Amino acid sequence: MTESATPNTPLFEVTQIRELLPHRYPFLLVDRVLSLVPGKSVRAIKNVTINEPFFQGHFPGKPVMPGVLIIEAMAQAAGVLAFKSVPPAPDNRQQIVYLAGIDGARFKRMVIPGDQLVLEADVDRIVRNIGKFRCRALVDGQLAAEALLMAALQVA
Repeated sequence: MTESATPNTPLFEVTQIRELLPHRYPFLLVDRVLSLVPGKSVRAIKNVTINEPFFQGHFPGKPVMPGVLIIEAMAQAAGVLAFKSVPPAPDNRQQIVYLAGIDGARFKRMVIPGDQLVLEADVDRIVRNIGKFRCRALVDGQLAAEALLMAALQVA
């Protein structure tokens, strides 16, 4: 089943994302989910603004989004995909996704205030509650970062 949004109507807004992910301001780095195919892929966005707290020190006079936060944004998008790709926990207990590994991370373009980061994650494989996701972050269609991320879904 493919779920996707129209250009002006996201599939999930921040309220629904907060129901899936435990992250909160200032660490919630997914603003909208545009499309999601359980067990296959997700496409989400992070609007990067000068108001982000990390820009105060990274770097004054030349604000650049830290690479580790781009990785975290990709991981959060993959986390949404993981939640929608595996069965719920027994007795509907709360589950949480933990980042378990990062392979082949590459940064190709700086991300600066005003950019819209498009986050894409494809399932490489999910075995039991461990998933591998091929992730990309794009700005204006240009690759900003990519990595193979591993995540573990556990009952909280």
